[in-house]
Amino acid sequence: MRVWIVFLLCLAGQAFTASIVSVPLVCVCVCAQPEVGVNPVQVETGDFDEAIDVEEEEEVTAENPCLNHHCKKGKVCEVDEENTPMCVCQDPTTCPGAVGEFEHVCATDNTTYDSSCHFFAQKCSLEGTKKGHKLHLDYIGPCKFIEACMDAELNEFPLRMRDWLKNVLVTLYERDEENNLLTEKQKLRVRKIYENEKRLQAGEHSLDLLAHDFEKNYNMYIFPVHWQFGQLDQHPVDGFLSHTELAPLRAPLIPMEHCTTRFFEQCDADNDKYIALEEWANCFSIKEQDVDKDLVI
Repeated sequence: MRVWIVFLLCLAGQAFTASIVSVPLVCVCVCAQPEVGVNPVQVETGDFDEAIDVEEEEEVTAENPCLNHHCKKGKVCEVDEENTPMCVCQDPTTCPGAVGEFEHVCATDNTTYDSSCHFFAQKCSLEGTKKGHKLHLDYIGPCKFIEACMDAELNEFPLRMRDWLKNVLVTLYERDEENNLLTEKQKLRVRKIYENEKRLQAGEHSLDLLAHDFEKNYNMYIFPVHWQFGQLDQHPVDGFLSHTELAPLRAPLIPMEHCTTRFFEQCDADNDKYIALEEWANCFSIKEQDVDKDLVI
């Protein structure tokens, strides 16, 4: 519990894979040349497909309408008798076999699936049912016993989380040589944190020290909290985080931090199944007057 080590896993197609760059107490997934401003945890395989010659693409598209027809996870494209593309549920048996245990995922029905591909195929098959509506990917790895989160532990969680978010941004700034991980505006904001001589360096710190640093250097934590919200609010960009949008952050955390689920549940203060920016900021003790929608862009 005292050591805050987090792995941000890159989503690669239907399976979770990772390319880890480690620094003390911070493991940041830095995928190869992601789009500017894209959160490393949300980069998918499609972003790295090699470009296809335009003439060749038009030719192939005419023969295969599914080539540019996007289907959500759990579905694949097929053509009907009129050669019109449509999305249908994927057969789980067509999913690649898991290479290792790290590809297994645990769902909210406490069932371990061989991979996220197998999970989403199953969820698709239950589409329109009450069971399917409640079924979500819970965390990465096989299902296991997650101990209950006590009130005192829940109060400690945001202390480490805030510090981690700040250090993730600083690490991205240090390694962003080609301007692929942060926008210029984001880099300017992070530079102020990076160059501040009062910045608490990454490492294993006592909860008292983390609380003291937040009180004394409060301004350093405002942008990191907003930044993470903006990186998660992608599908769609509407100022609210759904369970699905939270998954890239919470799924790797749950097996290591047993207060993760309870923390995000309490963030949803009005219990509407969505976390608004104001609710998110409040969870990290960011003052109401410092909540700024412009910081999530």
